[in-house]
Amino acid sequence: MRNKPRSIAFQLILLFTLAAALLLAFGLGIFYSIVVRHASAEDNAVLADKLSAVSTDLRENGPEMFAEELANVRAEGHTPYWIRMLDANGRTVAETPGMDRLIPTQTFPSAREPSEALRNRTDYHGAAKQFALVAVNEHVDGRTYTFQLAQDRSSDAQVEKNFALLFIVVLAGGVVASALIAVIVTRRGLQPLRQMTQSFGRIGPDHLKEHISSAGWPRELQPLTIAFDEMLKRLDDSFTRLSQFSADLAHELRTPIANMLGEAQVALTRDRTAAEYRETIESSVAECERLSRIVDNLLFVARVDAAREPIARKQFDARAAVEKIAAFYQTVAEDRHVTISCSGDGQICADPDLFERAVGNLLDNALRFTAERGSIHIALSKHNSALEVAVSDTGSGIAPEHLPRVFDRFYRAESSRGSDGAGLGLSLVKSIVDLHGGSATIESEIGRGTTVKLTFPPRQK
Repeated sequence: MRNKPRSIAFQLILLFTLAAALLLAFGLGIFYSIVVRHASAEDNAVLADKLSAVSTDLRENGPEMFAEELANVRAEGHTPYWIRMLDANGRTVAETPGMDRLIPTQTFPSAREPSEALRNRTDYHGAAKQFALVAVNEHVDGRTYTFQLAQDRSSDAQVEKNFALLFIVVLAGGVVASALIAVIVTRRGLQPLRQMTQSFGRIGPDHLKEHISSAGWPRELQPLTIAFDEMLKRLDDSFTRLSQFSADLAHELRTPIANMLGEAQVALTRDRTAAEYRETIESSVAECERLSRIVDNLLFVARVDAAREPIARKQFDARAAVEKIAAFYQTVAEDRHVTISCSGDGQICADPDLFERAVGNLLDNALRFTAERGSIHIALSKHNSALEVAVSDTGSGIAPEHLPRVFDRFYRAESSRGSDGAGLGLSLVKSIVDLHGGSATIESEIGRGTTVKLTFPPRQK
């Protein structure tokens, strides 16, 4: 079972919230790090000052006086510094009262010279307190003493914890606020889509001429409205052509069927001679052949329109192919005292059978509408690497108002040029040229003839 796709609104809200959370966490993290590092640096500076003061006091007052002063210090609830003095053998000489229970001797790092003591600083947690421990060696009157100094940083640690908790609360609140803002912004941002959906929903098969104007929509949605209007235009055109096609098809099929039915009914009204029955059958056969041609042409047009695979193109001599087609129609042309001539040459990349059918339909049309003593000329020429086939005749011509629709199926006018009498000839030609990626144009003038030009593109590399 396929998972239901997530909505755009959900994805926008999620991404916005994640981005805001990451930025907020990054900013708060940097700020927290700066504050903690600054506090630690200040504590280290104060610890360095204390070490310097202890060293000065020891040198000025001597070890005995310093030990006496240290033993008399009263340890209160919050003592910032705890000091222990050891002799050269590691025995305790003096210390802040209670220090032995709070911070054992072995927890301190190894003693260093005063200039290097802070580098060897360690942290110690004990009795719910946090200390920074350092140990230094002092040389007085030829004797070496070790001082262990513990700085109480419990208050700073508590501040850091409170600060971290505050940052967590601020981060959580910021994430929630970002999500709420994202919901509001996304809903307002997607409001035009909901309005557009409502507009689309009002359009049905009977309202294809309605359009969704691009004016008034956000800039990002304007290409969508333009594409939708163009799609509606294409659909409307397709529905119109389909309706017209259905009506024309019914009309074209009704005529031969009505003819056959009428002749059969007349023949059955009374007894007929064999010759009369034969005449009726021959007429019905002619009408059936007409129906067969219409159906064949319709099937061919349908196959062309539904073509999904490339046609079998070949490179061949266009002049030889055109002369072969002209020779096929030469007998009919001689019977009508019409001359057929060819000029030009060139190579063409096309399906030979489809090419023959297209040019053959044009020749058949020209012969139908060219009077005796007339002429038909087939000219081959190159135009920008494409081959153009122009079929010109000296026939009756086509009125200007009919020219835009002569390639439509079943379209016939007074001077119609449909090769099968059903208005499908030029439609077939147009379908074949479109299948090759080319173009078909027509020029005509009443009383001066017609020229149809087919352009076939070169072979695609």
